[in-house]
Amino acid sequence: MNMQTSNVMAPPAPKRMEDVGLNPVMMRDIVLKTMFRKNTNVVTDLARAVALPIGITQELIDMARAQGLLEAMGTLGAGAVTNEMPYQLTDAGKARALDALAQSEYFGPMPVPLAAYQEQVKRQSIRNIQVARDQLTGAMGHLVLPDDLIGNLGPAVSAGRSILMYGPPGNGKSSISNGIRDAMGDKIYVPRAIEYSGQVITVYDPIVHSKAEAGGEEATGLRLTSRYDRRYVLCQRPTVITGGELSLDMLDLVYNPTARTYQAPLQLKSTGGIFIVDDLGRQAEPPQKLVNRWIVPLEESKDILALQSGEKFEVPFDTLVIFSTNFHPNEIFDQAALRRIFFKIKIDGPCQEDFLKIFAMVARKKKMQLDEGALVHLLKNKYPTINNVYANYQPVFLIDQMIAVCDFEGLPYRMTPELVDRAWSNMFVKDEVIVK
Repeated sequence: MNMQTSNVMAPPAPKRMEDVGLNPVMMRDIVLKTMFRKNTNVVTDLARAVALPIGITQELIDMARAQGLLEAMGTLGAGAVTNEMPYQLTDAGKARALDALAQSEYFGPMPVPLAAYQEQVKRQSIRNIQVARDQLTGAMGHLVLPDDLIGNLGPAVSAGRSILMYGPPGNGKSSISNGIRDAMGDKIYVPRAIEYSGQVITVYDPIVHSKAEAGGEEATGLRLTSRYDRRYVLCQRPTVITGGELSLDMLDLVYNPTARTYQAPLQLKSTGGIFIVDDLGRQAEPPQKLVNRWIVPLEESKDILALQSGEKFEVPFDTLVIFSTNFHPNEIFDQAALRRIFFKIKIDGPCQEDFLKIFAMVARKKKMQLDEGALVHLLKNKYPTINNVYANYQPVFLIDQMIAVCDFEGLPYRMTPELVDRAWSNMFVKDEVIVK
């Protein structure tokens, strides 16, 4: 597949303490908390732990020493792995670290100020991506799709605007969403955490973000250099997939009262990538209410979040939102909501020709030998009972059913009219009265 290479501008590594953009006391306290929690005592290890260059880390250590919070222990000696000067917390330093931990348990990589993160989001915006037809076709290569579908999807993906895919169930809306994700192909920089008004919000999440860096730093003795700001992680463009479990509170900041830190909501974690709302209409919240929550972000490319104090602030909203539903849009949305979803694409079931292509492809993959008589039986006797309505999921379902019978009976994998009948009987449940 023709995948894009990343040409996103990397966030530059800070050269001076001012470039970090954080309050010096906050930085000092994070250094103290990190030393206390990780038992780190040399500059190189500490610089790596707080994701800052060695020079700035040394400045912070010197500041803490001048304030009587740290003390030098003397060199480790000739037999040590390193000849760096080790440091330890003084009694006052331990007291300050414990006090800082009581205010916030956050330690480790320095957070990125929200304003600096907003600038990086602009540099790597999903709306800067231009996905060519061959990229989208390559990402969808495992799917049999109508000829005009790629032509409809392409402009939607390249625009980075919201998409509503609708149509009968079982026709690959989820697979198409995943194909869109695969077509993007490039990489972005995700902050480990961001800072707003002295509060830390963790963003990088290994479940959502696929780390792509082979190593952004080089260490030689006391030298530790980086090609970019190590407070960020180079990742594939993220994809968040939610289904029937999605609720409005999942789109708010998550506050941990024990650690006194925040975790970014799902849509903030998906910044620069895709947010897929699958099975819209199956959630506890009405679809109209869910989409209303997205109106400002979709129109203004910004979202509003709130701290525990009630203070509200803006964060970037740079996400391709894909809504996928089995309902007709007019059944679940009013016209105002539909107007704000930029692209509406109907995903229908396959025609008979495409159905047979899918059937043959699945059979080949699963080593099921096709039989012309059994296929004719399926098309002439079974499908007319459901008005010849084909769906993309049906070949996999029918073939898996036949394989299950063959495995149980000890038969070779081969279609027969009898196996077709047995598979078909499990695909649909007849309406009947059950006597209680």
